[in-house]
Amino acid sequence: MAEQISISSWIIPVVMAAVFLHGLINNVRVFEVFTQGAQEGLQLAVKLVPYLLGIYVAVSIFRESGAVDLMVKVLNPVIRLLEIPADALFLSIVRTLSGPAALSMMVEIFDTYGPDSYIGRLASTLMGSTDTTFYIIAIYFGSVGIKKTRYAVPVGIMADFASLLASVYIVKRLFE
Repeated sequence: MAEQISISSWIIPVVMAAVFLHGLINNVRVFEVFTQGAQEGLQLAVKLVPYLLGIYVAVSIFRESGAVDLMVKVLNPVIRLLEIPADALFLSIVRTLSGPAALSMMVEIFDTYGPDSYIGRLASTLMGSTDTTFYIIAIYFGSVGIKKTRYAVPVGIMADFASLLASVYIVKRLFE
């Protein structure tokens, strides 16, 4: 039986050949440009380590101090009015801080309620529509040396809250 060859197995070799062909045609020393880019990438990675360390420490302190639980308790009247499950709000808050922690929370929701339950679908939608706002701000702003985030944090938090509301609305309308 003949082995089937898919297009996807040819994409990387074709792209690499196109890069080398472009280098030959335009007289670009491809390997030197590649190593220069790799060196700049390593320098950027070293520059970002303090920002990454800072955001991970801040997130850990925020989670372990009970501040997230306090936020859920304070926002409880609002989430009841909007019919948002407390687990979903908790997941939304943690998602702005830490992707791996939010993923483990989503798996816990799946284990408790099931992936096809309302809260399971809501958790999946939240994970796809929100992002780790503080991590992104630390990385992107840190990579270019911006220390004052000004409106980025409030706008990021508002975007995450809008994603929470949109997720609740979409899951209620599509799956109930």
